[in-house]
Amino acid sequence: MLKSNKFSLIIYLFFFTFASSCAQQKVHEITIEELISQIENNPNLVVLDVRTDSELEGSLGKLDDVIHIEISELQERIVELTEFKEKLIAVICRSGVRSSRGTKILNENGFTAKNVIGGMIAYREYQKQNIK
Repeated sequence: MLKSNKFSLIIYLFFFTFASSCAQQKVHEITIEELISQIENNPNLVVLDVRTDSELEGSLGKLDDVIHIEISELQERIVELTEFKEKLIAVICRSGVRSSRGTKILNENGFTAKNVIGGMIAYREYQKQNIK
């Protein structure tokens, strides 16, 4: 009976830890729809694009009025973002992987940052589906 209780406790702790991790991750994410709404309605929103220079000129293009710091330079150049420390920073890249790392770096340094889920790929797909 004691082994069964230990096993149940281990399973419970595993799922609790996993669920907490997932819930915490969602706090630092923003959907394309939420991003577009924030761009239109929140003058305090800052968009940070962490792609390379060549990607900004590529087929996915870039958003207007964004700050561009490549992910490989973000930690060293984070001081450039100090003036935006009290604002929400939406971090975007091609697909959401590099921007996830950028979001983590910013949040660890006292910024309020959210990863744009799906990145520019999702943004352009959303545009295609919503052209009127």
